[in-house]
Amino acid sequence: MTQSPIEISTHATIADIGQTEWDACACPEDASGRPADPFTTYRFLHALEQSGSVGGRSGWQPRYLRATQDGQVIAVAPLYAKSHSQGEYMFDHNWAQAYENAGGNYYPKLQIAVPFTPATGRRFLTREGFDVVGMSALVQGAVQIAADNELSSLHATFCTQAEARAGAEMGLMARVGQQFHWRNDGYKTFDDFLADLSSRKRKTIRKERHRAQAFGGEIVTLTGEQIQPAHWDAFWQFYQDTGARKWGAPYLSRAFFDLAQDHLRDDILLVFALRDGQPIAGALNFIGRDTLFGRYWGCVEHHDCLHFELCYYTAIDFAIAQGMTCVEAGAQGEHKLARGYLPYPTHSLHWFGDPGFRDAVSRYLDAEKDAIDHEIEVLTSYGPFRKSNREEHQ
Repeated sequence: MTQSPIEISTHATIADIGQTEWDACACPEDASGRPADPFTTYRFLHALEQSGSVGGRSGWQPRYLRATQDGQVIAVAPLYAKSHSQGEYMFDHNWAQAYENAGGNYYPKLQIAVPFTPATGRRFLTREGFDVVGMSALVQGAVQIAADNELSSLHATFCTQAEARAGAEMGLMARVGQQFHWRNDGYKTFDDFLADLSSRKRKTIRKERHRAQAFGGEIVTLTGEQIQPAHWDAFWQFYQDTGARKWGAPYLSRAFFDLAQDHLRDDILLVFALRDGQPIAGALNFIGRDTLFGRYWGCVEHHDCLHFELCYYTAIDFAIAQGMTCVEAGAQGEHKLARGYLPYPTHSLHWFGDPGFRDAVSRYLDAEKDAIDHEIEVLTSYGPFRKSNREEHQ
């Protein structure tokens, strides 16, 4: 039986595809509870677009990809044309420099990603029953668009391991990175987690929590209707401070947080340190079905260990209470290791139009993977878990 043809189209706004069709591919599980992660939902990507965080002069130009068969949308992908490599967290600056030095134009490039979000999740979003044919159509379509427009490259960042394997079988190059994640080994309380650590690390964490909680105020967690517009005024201050120090300017606009209040409150966990009822530090997390995603932190007062308490320990408390299996604490930061967050691999996929450059990158990725594998093994051995538990985590 001949398969019906699949039509590929690109769209400058996600509204052209529509929430019903997009979410049927991105998060069909959302109908029976939380999505696996909120970042590829229509509501999150639309908020980025509506707030001006993408589009305009941001360097992220939406080109949402849609695959249609027999009048039905079978797959979508958050595709962007990029004029730089900022806000990706899967670094390719060396590739860009080498490509430019060789006389090529690395930018614009195509990126299948959630802007500013180093969180693992599906990037090739397929309707149930169309997993293989849908991903194949999206990959072929994106590569064809890059080739037809003589673009240097296509990248899909922070995809799942299953997508990385499938993409490699389709001829894309797979890349491995690493992040620090906390995994719930059936813990019912924070003390259960501490019991898995070496005595010295256990004492250190208890001291850090005690010092943090002695800052002179209280620590509160807020989600859903507990979050009020005034909370975003406070968090915007924190976010601006962190953004200025890390990136030179914040990636997200102020309007994004207003849209988050309207459309994303149920996906969000805010952790605030309050002094006399006023927030002086805060952490923003997004809530997935089984994973809590730590995203942003900031403060207007500095207190010993408060960063660790708000970003790492309170996140663990919440995950245990909700029966979640994982906390992803964002990009980089080896200081997370001593707090129970072990290194785990992350995945991305890459295509280059130039055969010579593609071969050079392929050799680089082989060597990089060996180095990353070794780094994960070494870092895990330095983790805080007792030896028998550490071996189980490897």
